[in-house]
Amino acid sequence: MRALQYRSFGAPPQVVDVPRPEPGPGQVLIRITAAGICHSDLHIMSVAEEHYRYGALPLTLGHEAAGIVVAAGAGANHFKTGTNVLVYGPWGCGVCRNCAAGQENYCTDSTGVRPPGIAVDGALAEYLLVDHERHLIPLGDLDPIQAVALTDAGLTSYHSVKTSIDRLGPGTISVVIGAGGLGHLAIQIIRAVGAATVVAVDVTSDKLALARSVGADHTVTAGPGAAAEILHLSRGRGVDAVFDFVGSEATVELAGRIAGTFSDINVVGVGRGTLPVGYRRLPFETSVRSSFWGSRSELWEVVDLAHAGKLAVTVQTYTLDQASAAYDQLARGDILGRAIVVPEISIDRPGASTGLGMGM
Repeated sequence: MRALQYRSFGAPPQVVDVPRPEPGPGQVLIRITAAGICHSDLHIMSVAEEHYRYGALPLTLGHEAAGIVVAAGAGANHFKTGTNVLVYGPWGCGVCRNCAAGQENYCTDSTGVRPPGIAVDGALAEYLLVDHERHLIPLGDLDPIQAVALTDAGLTSYHSVKTSIDRLGPGTISVVIGAGGLGHLAIQIIRAVGAATVVAVDVTSDKLALARSVGADHTVTAGPGAAAEILHLSRGRGVDAVFDFVGSEATVELAGRIAGTFSDINVVGVGRGTLPVGYRRLPFETSVRSSFWGSRSELWEVVDLAHAGKLAVTVQTYTLDQASAAYDQLARGDILGRAIVVPEISIDRPGASTGLGMGM
């Protein structure tokens, strides 16, 4: 089968031919119908060899996966051949306290979380070997190209918003920093589960336009005047919840400047920014948290929102051969929404679509 692999440190990924995997006991093999491209992949490929702590190279990339069940090993008999599924990505041990609660993203086993495309071979290929059928969720009638980003971009955003749901009532203000693949979904999730006024912050006009199209009440261009503009919208009291999907020094500093008393600051992005916490460093009763992905049960809830027509994922589609170029576009900030690879199609150039098939 064909797969996009990261093979040498510092080199771009390349499409190669590799053996099709065979499922062992408890495992399930799916034929990939759609796979997502993520900033996390860029982070993996930017790490120097001496600091690399992920799966051994070569590594097939891709941790957002949708596919069709084609084979299963002994004991894996829940999903019939031909079933369309989504793949829950943060694979834990399955037996520790957190995994028992479905929170495999916070697995406490010594081996830690082992996601496909990060610790083991992933979904940017024609087939994906799934370690256990508990990591599969029925796709139903959702379009896999539109739905595959729900497994990370949707789930990560949902988990972050859900932890601050008590800050999203009537009269509250929430700020989404970064209106990209995760941020444009977070806006929709806030609208679906809360009643907060939503302010989106980004550096580019096209992403701010996307934010408005999916439900942001206000948009603010990132820069020196952003904090003052947001505080004006809050009548000077500060905002109730901040969801930072960038996580840089500049964005976490902005989050701290606009936070109000009793507010939540959720740092989701991997930009390595830090926010000082201490007496009078932030407004009183401000909570600051970082999060990673989401639980299995939360992915079911995200899929339910999609079935209800509450989430529309903006995507740009690529063939497997175009995937390496898509990473270059992602690094430049040229992707609007989420980049999705469809191994079965052949297209002349990437095309954008918005929300097609979601909830239909």
